[in-house]
Amino acid sequence: MEWLIPVIIVVALVLIVGIYLWATYNSLVTLNVRVDEAWSDITVQLKRRADLIPNLIDTVKGYAAHERSVFESVTRARAETLQAQGPADASAAENHMQQALKSIFAVAEAYPQLQASQNFLQLQSELVDTEDKIQASRRFYNGGVRELNTKIKVFPNTLFVRGLGFHERDFFEVTEPAAIAEPPRVQF
Repeated sequence: MEWLIPVIIVVALVLIVGIYLWATYNSLVTLNVRVDEAWSDITVQLKRRADLIPNLIDTVKGYAAHERSVFESVTRARAETLQAQGPADASAAENHMQQALKSIFAVAEAYPQLQASQNFLQLQSELVDTEDKIQASRRFYNGGVRELNTKIKVFPNTLFVRGLGFHERDFFEVTEPAAIAEPPRVQF
């Protein structure tokens, strides 16, 4: 009978550790999926913006045919955005895209008849809306990454989660915050 109490204590401890590991693993899987979903939202919005760019360029080209370098930089930035693999590449592409869009809107400011074009105004409005959605998606993604990274780094999780295949994720950071401080827009 004396051996029963230590066995119950060991079984209880093993059960508590098992429940803790099970709950931690499941919460890490949930956070990992949430971060993947958030990254998918970012890529959808970046793709949407990249799809708007050719229409915007075509609209502006008719008014500013001699601004070839601006159109080439926008086209390069668009290609870079579509080829980005992961948050670091997307951040670099985001900086280049913001600079390129500011260039094209600067060209548009020089053409008052373009600013009055309904097609241009609609494209500009859609682009600003998309920029807002990209920022919201980025905040959601970074929040998920923060939760996942925190869960991975806290003790005692840090002792075993990497062995289960979980690793810290990169934040979607922009190296030039001024480039994305606000969506590009034309001032009339």
